[in-house]
Amino acid sequence: MEHLPLEPVRPARLRVGVVGAGRVGAVLGAALARAGHRVVGVSAVSDASRARAAALLPSAPVLPVDEVVSGADLVLLTVPDDALAALVDGLVATGALRRGTLLAHTSGRHGVAVLQPAVEAGALPLAVHPALTFAGTAVDLERLVGVAFGLTAPEPLLPVGEALVLEMGGEPVRLTEEQRPLWHAALAHGANHLTTLVAGAADLLRRAGVEQPGAVLAPLLGAALDGALQRGDAALTGPVARGDAGTVSAHLAALEAAAPEVLPSYLALARLTADRALASGRLDADRAGALLAVLAPATPGGVGR
Repeated sequence: MEHLPLEPVRPARLRVGVVGAGRVGAVLGAALARAGHRVVGVSAVSDASRARAAALLPSAPVLPVDEVVSGADLVLLTVPDDALAALVDGLVATGALRRGTLLAHTSGRHGVAVLQPAVEAGALPLAVHPALTFAGTAVDLERLVGVAFGLTAPEPLLPVGEALVLEMGGEPVRLTEEQRPLWHAALAHGANHLTTLVAGAADLLRRAGVEQPGAVLAPLLGAALDGALQRGDAALTGPVARGDAGTVSAHLAALEAAAPEVLPSYLALARLTADRALASGRLDADRAGALLAVLAPATPGGVGR
């Protein structure tokens, strides 16, 4: 990485610009303001983003992107992953970036390579991705405490990135450029797919006549999550881990009749659970045969049975 300054960069009392007052940008801007930095501008286009900016960054004017960038010592780029490269190219083309500006994005997928055009124009690159889902409200400020931030930066800038993360209440986790896609895949697989899974389970309970599925699922899923985080595969329970092929077959029949759209995901997760249960010794090999036959790939006129 080129064009890095020789003098140390101090993260204290920076003028901060936030490009994108989405759920992440508005909250991180507010966290930096709470730490003593001054948010001098924010870009916001939609009504929702303007409302977030007004609620979380009330002292920051809403400005065009080039003005947000030109007036800041630290610029937060909090836009979708696929929009980041084009945004960086646009900032360079407009000449809005000043040499020595700290330019940080919050993409999980990207490291600092995506910022290279800005680096060549004199910017100092940081990639800081918080491992948290955001509501975009003041509640997130408290939830930031202790949250891991995937940090990628040139070696001289790592202490600066770490200081900023700590000031926001987070815990920096150093990642190389090459590690970031797997980091992001792991987080998305865990959090996003968990949401899909839980929402789907709640839908099934409603179809079974349960009026408040959340009340049923909360203690069960809370215990399952705690167990998985503390003990991994050793926490596996249920009919797949026990090799109870009859129960699993009954599940498949019920799903085929009442919620066939759920059947492919149930089968895929049950097969993966069986594989992990076998590998960890939770599933008795003698009982695995009948179970795996039930979970075999679907054939015309059947669903794995």
